[in-house]
Amino acid sequence: MLRTNNVVAGYGRQPVLRGVSVDFEPGRLNVLIGPNGCGKSTLLKAIMGFLPLSAGEITLAGQSIRVIGRKTLAREIAYLPQDSHCPDYMTLGELIELAGYARTSAMAGPSVRDRLLFRQALERVGLADMAHRPLTSLSGGQRQRAWIAMVLAQDTPIILMDEPVNHLDLKYQYAVLELVQSLALEQSKTIVMVLHDINLATTFADEVIMLHDGQVVAKGPAGQVMTSSNVGQVFDLDVDIFERQGRLVCLPRVQAEKPVAA
Repeated sequence: MLRTNNVVAGYGRQPVLRGVSVDFEPGRLNVLIGPNGCGKSTLLKAIMGFLPLSAGEITLAGQSIRVIGRKTLAREIAYLPQDSHCPDYMTLGELIELAGYARTSAMAGPSVRDRLLFRQALERVGLADMAHRPLTSLSGGQRQRAWIAMVLAQDTPIILMDEPVNHLDLKYQYAVLELVQSLALEQSKTIVMVLHDINLATTFADEVIMLHDGQVVAKGPAGQVMTSSNVGQVFDLDVDIFERQGRLVCLPRVQAEKPVAA
């Protein structure tokens, strides 16, 4: 169980997270939604230990994240930030091999199992035939899929992903989210993901955590949390939530344009 308990954290003296308490259970795809600056990315960084906590605690299996070593933590949690960078000379295959860092010693190379995980990850994101290519030769969408493949190849029980489908076309948005959903369902992985698209959240999330001004406004199963009232409160926007072919759809209410005077 990954758990945050009354977490307060931010940048400098100004807290971004203000008393956030959430339990992330195995086998669930948890989606964080909310307006820009509400604390979604900050929460992921706090979980990874990249930000000091002003108050509260984050625990993994009852143990404080603060006392877990970085390499040990890398065997438990894979993290995909919004923006990722690597040296220009690196090939796709070399990038994916970095996923095995936490499992290998300084003197040993990738194991047979590692290489299988690398190949499977590339196949899952549709890049199996591009391992030899420099990352600079890939399109923006292909590079994003490459970073997703590296996270998958890390093969951790917990995966944190910050806006993983923002640079992908519609086909790969659904392909990646279906894949991540299957990892939660079939392998009982704990997935925590930031999404901006409310309709993607309603389609794929098991649990939705709504954040506003650094606090949790609502959390629970998507069907219960994704209401017109909650979305309106969080995004300051009038919306209609309705069911279409078994899926919830969020449709903003747009005022009709006034006719132009002759």
